[in-house]
Amino acid sequence: MGQLQGKTAVVLGAASEGNMGQTIARLFAKEGAKVMVAGRKEAPLAALAKEIGGEYALCDIAKKAEVNAMADKAVAAFGRVDIAINTTGWGLLASLEEITDEQLDQIVDLQFKGVHHFLQAFVRVMSQQQPTGGSLISLSSATTKAIITNHAAYIGTKRGSEALIECVANDYGHLGIKANTVSPAFTDSPMTHASFQVPGLTDAFLPRYPMGRLNTVDDVAHACLWLCTDNAYVTGANIQPNGGLIMRGNPQAGDVAAAVGAAMAKLQQ
Repeated sequence: MGQLQGKTAVVLGAASEGNMGQTIARLFAKEGAKVMVAGRKEAPLAALAKEIGGEYALCDIAKKAEVNAMADKAVAAFGRVDIAINTTGWGLLASLEEITDEQLDQIVDLQFKGVHHFLQAFVRVMSQQQPTGGSLISLSSATTKAIITNHAAYIGTKRGSEALIECVANDYGHLGIKANTVSPAFTDSPMTHASFQVPGLTDAFLPRYPMGRLNTVDDVAHACLWLCTDNAYVTGANIQPNGGLIMRGNPQAGDVAAAVGAAMAKLQQ
């Protein structure tokens, strides 16, 4: 029997092949959960839902009405929601002086207000269902603990989302609602794949990992899986499935800085 047998899950941000949302959805379905995948692109969501025998919903996390509609659709499809995971994000790399008001509004809408919408919607669902309770996860980033340059808006909004999760954990734990964040580090995914093509960048980061390799999307998915099992008596926590990166911090100087700068330029193209 799978670790999530009999549970239902919603995974938001699962519209890009091989990204963290899709990896989590496939793993959770394999472990026995009924899964609804959600995001902004219908074709890949419909294909993934068919593959895993689940459901899908169109949803832009920045639009509160769409987030509420997604939550309601999940309840209509499954009867209850045991797990809700937000994997959305935007790896904006821009200096504090250069970032525009438009960029700032966009990342706040996505990584702070959007997370607030997500938590509101699923706290509502999980506090009304019988029995009450469930597991909420929002993906954060190792950079909230191991700072890198020219990442202020990204880091600031991710830190804000961690605070929101902690508040939900504190305020709704008595209803059996767990709320946690999971923080990948430098991970090869659709959002960051271009930077992995920059010569020397991966080699520059590797010495910062005590366990000797970069984390993968599978590492992140398995951390989420554990948090969503009944064995994880954990709430208000920030889990770091990144091989210990935050103990040594991100690389900053010399050739490493040059490699990071090259990656930033490539990501902005």
